[in-house]
Amino acid sequence: MTITPLMPVYPRCGVRPVRGEGCYLIGEDGRRFLDFASGIAVNALGHGHPHLVKAIADQAATLMHVSNLYGSPQGEHLAQRLVDNSFADTVFFTNSGAEAVECAIKTARRFHYANGNPERFTLITFSNAFHGRTLGTISATNQPKMRDGFEPLLPGFKVVEFGDLDAVKAAMDETTAGFLIEPIQGEGGLKPATPAFLKALRDLADENGLMLILDEVQCGYGRTGTFFAHEQYGVTPDIMAVAKGIGSGFPLGACLATEHAAKGMVAGTHGSTYGGNPLAMAAGEAVLDVMLEPSFFTNVKAMGDRLRSSLEQLIPNHDDLFEEVRGMGLMLGLKLKVDCRAFVAHLRDNHGLLTVGAGENVVRILPPLIIDESHIAEAIEKISAAARDYEVAA
Repeated sequence: MTITPLMPVYPRCGVRPVRGEGCYLIGEDGRRFLDFASGIAVNALGHGHPHLVKAIADQAATLMHVSNLYGSPQGEHLAQRLVDNSFADTVFFTNSGAEAVECAIKTARRFHYANGNPERFTLITFSNAFHGRTLGTISATNQPKMRDGFEPLLPGFKVVEFGDLDAVKAAMDETTAGFLIEPIQGEGGLKPATPAFLKALRDLADENGLMLILDEVQCGYGRTGTFFAHEQYGVTPDIMAVAKGIGSGFPLGACLATEHAAKGMVAGTHGSTYGGNPLAMAAGEAVLDVMLEPSFFTNVKAMGDRLRSSLEQLIPNHDDLFEEVRGMGLMLGLKLKVDCRAFVAHLRDNHGLLTVGAGENVVRILPPLIIDESHIAEAIEKISAAARDYEVAA
């Protein structure tokens, strides 16, 4: 037998973490890494946050799982807190971001079905998007690396150029159900939508009775300096998918919707065995406890501004390597003029800084949302040293 016990679908690197402490990961060999990847924007509170750890431990000793056939005081309470702090009127809890997007897709389709328009099932989506790895979510993107070998894909999606309003209008027809978009593309290269484009999609949805679905799996939950990224655009969605930071490492996601958008989601239309279990809800409550403290988002924005400014100051000294800084808040990207994957590996292996590659040769910089100025200074020092080494090696 030559296949590994873990199905070999990940090109895993040599880092093998066994412990985390705040903004650091420690490998099984004892080496410490400054974690500016955060499990790809997941570990919002870093590693081992005491409030989150205690909440999970206490709930695990009380009740971990019960069927959704029964009432859920834990789920009801967390859902109400999300409703109270968002545009939404109702919430469905999932175990992942891909599941949250699947629920969002189903909610949009079911809305039109409930309105007597079952022919409206097509979502207009955008180039270089990443919505997950299920058949439904890979059908919503045009990235060959996610689609190849999995055809036939699901019908009901039209992919147009990100930011091209004329292309959106040309793609609309009698089957259009709505739009599915990341306000800030993460895996696609840390590309924010312009406010004008997102507002135009909102207007088109309102004018044509369509659903605006935001995928805030990566950019939501404080990552940009506000609870949700769309708050900075002045645009309200009908349906939104969130995950990653919602559990700060515990598997959890959610689909949020207005009462109007969710009119078709009645008993029997959707479900999840594990979704909304008491253990996940305890994690979600603990994360909200921390994030809804008055100064939390203010500090994220301040640290994001400081990190961005520091990154931009590196560019003139290494302009043969670095091109620009992208993103918002603590969801930042450093666009390179060379292969970003090689530089990510160089940062990791030679300088102990963990980052993540993205499309368009962008290095994603996604630190825990609890970083302070000392972590920023350490990261900038490592990136600067790595740039000097890299240039010498080149």
